[in-house]
Amino acid sequence: MKMKMKRKVQETAVMEMEKENEEELSDLSEEEDGDEGGGGPGGPLKRSRVQGKSLGDGVLKPVKLTKQELYKPPTNEELNRLQETESLFHSSLLRMQMEELLKEVTLSERRRKTIDSLVQEVTSLLASVPETTDTELSDQSWVPRGVKVPLLQVPYSVKGRFRMAPPLSVKLVGSYPLGTCSKPDVNVDLAVTMPAVLHPKDYLNQRYHRKRALYLTGLAHHLSSSHAFGSLRFTYHHGNHLRPLLLLTPQGKEERSVTLRLHVCPPAGFFKPSRFHPRKNNVRTAWFLGQETPQQDISEPPTPHYNNSVLSDMLLESHKSFLSASAADFPGFREGVAVIKVWLRQRELHQGYGCFSGFLASMLVAYLLSKHKINSMMSAYQVLRNVLQFLATTDLTESGITLAKGTDSTVPALSEFHDAFQVVFVDPSGHVNLCGDMTASKYRQVQHEARLSMQVWDNPKLDGFHALLMTPKPLVRTFDHIFHLPAVVKLQAACKKMELLSELMDHAGNYVAAALPFIMSLLQRGLGDRVRLLAHSLPQSPEWTIDSEPPKHKDKGLLSFGLLLNPEFSTNTLERGPPADSAQALEFRKLWGERAELRRFQDGSICEAVVWQGGSAFQKRLIPEQIIKHLLQLHANIPESSVRYVGALLDEVIKVGREGGSTGEEASVQVIQSYDDLSRKLWNLDGLPLTVTSVQGAHPALRYTQVFPPVPMKPDYSFFRVEKSHRSLLPLEGKPCPAYVPAIKVICHMEGSGKWPQDREAIRHIKAAFHIRLGELLGQQHRLICRPAPTHLDVYKDGLVFRVQVAYHRELQILRETVTPEGMVRYRDNEEALRLELETVHRPYLTSTLHGLQQQHSVFGATARLAKRWVGAHLLSASLSEESVDLLAASLFLQPAPHTAPSSPQVGFLRFLHLLVSFDWRNDPLIVNLNGDITATEITEIRNDFIASRSSLPAMFIATPKDKKNSVWTKEGPSVQILQRLIVLAAESLRVLETQLTDPTQPQDVKMVLRPPLDIYDVLIHLNPKQVPLHAQAVDTPRIVFSRGALPSGAAGGSGNMPVVDFNPVACYLSELRDAFEELALFFCDPFGGTVIAVLWKPQAFAPQPFRTAHVKARLVQVKGSEAQTVPNVEAILEDFETLGAGLVREVEVRSERWTV
Repeated sequence: MKMKMKRKVQETAVMEMEKENEEELSDLSEEEDGDEGGGGPGGPLKRSRVQGKSLGDGVLKPVKLTKQELYKPPTNEELNRLQETESLFHSSLLRMQMEELLKEVTLSERRRKTIDSLVQEVTSLLASVPETTDTELSDQSWVPRGVKVPLLQVPYSVKGRFRMAPPLSVKLVGSYPLGTCSKPDVNVDLAVTMPAVLHPKDYLNQRYHRKRALYLTGLAHHLSSSHAFGSLRFTYHHGNHLRPLLLLTPQGKEERSVTLRLHVCPPAGFFKPSRFHPRKNNVRTAWFLGQETPQQDISEPPTPHYNNSVLSDMLLESHKSFLSASAADFPGFREGVAVIKVWLRQRELHQGYGCFSGFLASMLVAYLLSKHKINSMMSAYQVLRNVLQFLATTDLTESGITLAKGTDSTVPALSEFHDAFQVVFVDPSGHVNLCGDMTASKYRQVQHEARLSMQVWDNPKLDGFHALLMTPKPLVRTFDHIFHLPAVVKLQAACKKMELLSELMDHAGNYVAAALPFIMSLLQRGLGDRVRLLAHSLPQSPEWTIDSEPPKHKDKGLLSFGLLLNPEFSTNTLERGPPADSAQALEFRKLWGERAELRRFQDGSICEAVVWQGGSAFQKRLIPEQIIKHLLQLHANIPESSVRYVGALLDEVIKVGREGGSTGEEASVQVIQSYDDLSRKLWNLDGLPLTVTSVQGAHPALRYTQVFPPVPMKPDYSFFRVEKSHRSLLPLEGKPCPAYVPAIKVICHMEGSGKWPQDREAIRHIKAAFHIRLGELLGQQHRLICRPAPTHLDVYKDGLVFRVQVAYHRELQILRETVTPEGMVRYRDNEEALRLELETVHRPYLTSTLHGLQQQHSVFGATARLAKRWVGAHLLSASLSEESVDLLAASLFLQPAPHTAPSSPQVGFLRFLHLLVSFDWRNDPLIVNLNGDITATEITEIRNDFIASRSSLPAMFIATPKDKKNSVWTKEGPSVQILQRLIVLAAESLRVLETQLTDPTQPQDVKMVLRPPLDIYDVLIHLNPKQVPLHAQAVDTPRIVFSRGALPSGAAGGSGNMPVVDFNPVACYLSELRDAFEELALFFCDPFGGTVIAVLWKPQAFAPQPFRTAHVKARLVQVKGSEAQTVPNVEAILEDFETLGAGLVREVEVRSERWTV
């Protein structure tokens, strides 16, 4: 029979992904053509390769130089550059990285020409603004149709008159004239000075803001008649709805290249700055509340934020002049500000209400220059370092700073600014607080990030540039827990509950801005030491077309909060308060309401206390959720249903037990306690010919990383028949496959002695004898059920089975011995020796080290388990070893930069996915510095050796202190194709998860990322769930659960017989399939309850091969002329799939749409 296999689509999806990836890399390496589409961090950055020559496959190799080139003396230019690098930069590599980054974010000459022509066009158009007649402010009938006023006019009635006229002047302000404007968001600011339409009393009751908004409306209508612009939209200046802006973009293909922002401002000096003192009121209560007559003897509250908004408009040009003077003759100023902007952008601190804007960064650099903390000779790197150092060590919430000089008596004192604002940084005029809209919690977040960044810069083992300037830090990946207020309108009720009328007047009715500082203060008090940092997202600036009404406060989107947990205190179930008779007790009861109660403590004291629910580690991790919901309900009238808490959604997939109240930490502790007891028993056994020198665990359960930790097995004897001679249980026919009982491997090292033989076969016999003797002694001295075997001893203890394997330290050396024909002894690695070294050296070391890591970071185990569950769910567990995933997870805790170490499994898993996606596996080794044993010098050596030997090393290279050159855990996999598949799956999973976790309006089904796409496979082998012992662990909980001969933990029953150990029909079937057909196909399966085995044909296996009698298995013979060839017998192979899996296989589904026979 003649057979031929053809692909109808790509050979595999994996290969297509590889091709796409290579195209992306080649695209990134091309020079940018005219800056179209932007660039820079946060945009489509190119990857610069400055460490060596790049081959076609993207792999770096060391540059080979001739002897003459190597010893060529440096030129004067090179010497000068080296001297500059030594004095201005951390290293030569950092200098090159900084230069490449600045090239990415700097505007090209062509882009500047586009901007200049656009500015000139707008300026000439604004000069011809038509004049209108004088009308009352409340009479807006003159506003043209098709344009809406970009201001929420509440209350609507306001005194004053208004008319349109050409502006007095149009001037460039902001970052563009300074040279600090950078990609990807190129915003050019124009200050449009209002004509003589203002009245000296317009500072009152939003009159100035109404006229400003109306003037902007007239400008928008006038400019909309021109065809020179691609779009006209309104927005708010950094989210402050009192300061709307008009956005203009150029026409055609340049539309996305630049945005012009029109700021309307009063003439310089029109208002007296003293009128806007932080303690003065410029919004009357009667007007704000719509009362006809003001109440008598009422003191008007100060309106510092309102006053600050007017002053900020008035001093736009003054600030630009000040910064221009500071930047003169200081190249590092422009470059330093550009790099600081990148740093802020990666942390999402750069835009929104109360942000740390680029303008604020420029002012801070100018302040440090004025205080001689930086000088005009410094590089961009030094400017960045000094700014970060200042932010890390200076608390502007307590000790504000000012750029003002002189002794003007009208200038407010810093203490007066502190009374009115949470963060204080005063401008050169002495009247404007540049941080007026920033909350204390947002500044603390900036401080935290600055401190973290300084630690990274000062660590010689880390790549500070990549961690701090190239790695984005979105809220969901930065904080351990996050929660959302999707309905911000609830803050309106919070303002009423907290009596924030004066704050509402100050913020012109913006209840989000008014309530946010008080909400943050309340939560900070309640959470206390449980959190290291509590932060909130920045309310973003919406954009809308000029013919639309401005968005209301409730339409600005959700408000998000992030918690950086302190693992030492975050899981405490008891909140101890002050003594019952102290003055603070009343405040404590007021804070906690009915949850507060009196308790007597062990020291005899009677104190106020609050007790939170939490039995398991999983429940204790969610205590902050209980606190937050209780406080918001009690003090802000925000119901629990309005708080969307995202702290443990992903934990669902590793929950254990029928109740689902635990994620397995307690089961892991139980296993380790049983192991510790067995270890002591082995150490103290009497009657052994040699003493035990060490007992080491070598199983994931003993390092807290078993996806589903073993649970004690209490057999139901109706399921088994008893083999009395061996005290063992055997499953009955017709019953479902019995519960899977894993063998927990333990390595027992015996002391060295001259009695040990020097022959490898004799050593095996001695070890088998030790297994028998150990079993006898454990049974005699501790009444443990044991079953010895030549290679191990199974010990049934506490419902768990431990597999003890005796080891002799010289066996490795003996296995490596070979004798040459000349009679000389040589030592060479071989497969048997490497396997034994893995079992008795590397795995026990890894287990003990990661056990220690779990003691330092309590969520390490859960993070690794989530990662393994994800890898298994995508059918790739066989390609990526458990130890590899454990090391990937460990790296997130040992080298968390630019983050802190995870304190929740959820954020740990998100960072695991990001690590898979973002790490350069081709050109970098992943160095997991367990116990900090690898020095900075050794790290350099590992990287150099890696580049020199890259072609012979695994696709994923992981180095540890005991394994710096070979990457023993990834030698067998993943292959290049499987690694690429992992990266693609991780990228999509990360996108889906982050979308779900950041947007509570999305369907909240996190299990979506654990359901594998099966469309790329050629054959699907469906299994009978009855014979899948781990079926209950499937991603989607099965509707039908089979009884598998295990009694519930609380049930009475004996355990005097050895259960069925390590029996998994699915694993056995997979092993047989791979042994029989590994040349023809790849087999994939989810080891945790998967009921499908996916088969992928190997394309090269179907090419006809010359006939050989040794290679006719599963092949057909074809004769062409005088030549005999063989091709795979696909029909017979598919039949064999069913035959090998008789009783286990339910159906073989042939995906014939992907291939034909």
